[in-house]
Amino acid sequence: MPMATNLYQSLADEMADAIRSGRLPVGTRLPSLRGLATQRSLSLNTVIAAYRQLEDAGLVLPRPKAGFVVSPRLPEPTQSLRQAPSPPTAPAQQAMMARVLAAQQQPGIVDLAFAGPRGKRFYPGAQLARITAQVLRRAATTVETYARPNGAARLLTQIVQRGPRLGLHTTTDRLVLTHGAMEALQLALRVVTQPGDAVAIEAPSYFNIYPLLRSLGLRAIELPTHPRDGLDLEALEALLAAGGIAAIMAMPTVHNPLGGSMPVPNKQRLAELVNHYQVPLIEDAVYAELQFKEPLEPLAKSFDRDGWIMVCSGFSKTLAPDYRIGWLDGGRFAADIQLLKFHSSGAESRLLGDAVAAFLEAGNYEHHLRGLRRLYSDQVSHVRGLIAQHFPPGTSATQPTGGFLLWVELPPAIDAGELFEQALAEGVVFMPGQVYSRGARYRHCLRLSCCQELDERFAGAIATVGRLASALQVRAGS
Repeated sequence: MPMATNLYQSLADEMADAIRSGRLPVGTRLPSLRGLATQRSLSLNTVIAAYRQLEDAGLVLPRPKAGFVVSPRLPEPTQSLRQAPSPPTAPAQQAMMARVLAAQQQPGIVDLAFAGPRGKRFYPGAQLARITAQVLRRAATTVETYARPNGAARLLTQIVQRGPRLGLHTTTDRLVLTHGAMEALQLALRVVTQPGDAVAIEAPSYFNIYPLLRSLGLRAIELPTHPRDGLDLEALEALLAAGGIAAIMAMPTVHNPLGGSMPVPNKQRLAELVNHYQVPLIEDAVYAELQFKEPLEPLAKSFDRDGWIMVCSGFSKTLAPDYRIGWLDGGRFAADIQLLKFHSSGAESRLLGDAVAAFLEAGNYEHHLRGLRRLYSDQVSHVRGLIAQHFPPGTSATQPTGGFLLWVELPPAIDAGELFEQALAEGVVFMPGQVYSRGARYRHCLRLSCCQELDERFAGAIATVGRLASALQVRAGS
């Protein structure tokens, strides 16, 4: 069995390299299954498995009565939209987000928007349930006792021990367990800001950042973010030098919505800037463990000299969404954050924390993560292939370094808001680019999630959005 696996994988890798390098151009008809099996002295099943992997990666397409052909290639966005005119549209951003949330509740909708994996392939639910039951049997009085702050000491220890995989060298007294990563972000902001302060954020930026800042009376200062290189450090340094910024929020590793990661030298430079100007950076790392590259690239926090970087993460995207276990490394602000957590929401569940800790202690988590990384890498490639097949010419999409999110830039004449309404009328919902900024520069962009079963219904939804986008492009050119 291992030998057969190596044979089909070797063949798939060889053909993928030929396609990506251009030696097999777009539209090239590949050898028939039986023809290639005979030519290479391989079994038919080996060739079928290799072609299936190429199809799943979006590199080839099956053609009726014509075998397989090389798929159209989908380019990546090559620059940020920092120069695009972007008049303030905050009310429109809020209205569009409310429209998306309402649409997701409609029965029968195909949801390409929700960044929440669904299904047994993505979470080890049965195994985690068994471990949770075991923990409860061994400490039944846990549910009869108020949890103490950071009471799940076993989990804190596991977070500390796993930290070096991401260049994070922390201690249990620097950590606080939170109710998901969103509470971690909120606590970090509340410790280092006052109402009326300005906070520098990326653009595009995770849509929930805007209502969070607004609820705390904070002003968002958008900084351009490159789809491949991340936060524009020149723009950030100019802003820091001018003064008046209370904090920075960023996702340097596996960005939402772009999917990319800052190059490691850029992360190092980012850490140098915040330490030099002594302005705290809140580093959102919720997708960092889902990087496709192994070993994992380090967080910006790994280059932090004086504790000015705080790290927010959790287990909702990777292990247990309903347990709502997040964590925060508070750096130099750790003591204040722990006190604020106690005053604002008390403590997190000891039972659930110990259950996650037991899962990690058993060594199951790393095996689970390796499988997730392979799965999401394949799914993202597959969806890029569907976009290349169905979306209009001039479309580009990011090439994520991890996670399960794709940022798509349509031809500029297409309004993603109008496309959203048309797709919704046909039972499909996606995230329009307008929700990722208060301005209008992303009106022709959208985000797709690749964290569900990529079945015929999903593929049909992508085809529907592509067909509608193509019709809008034709209408705009007429």
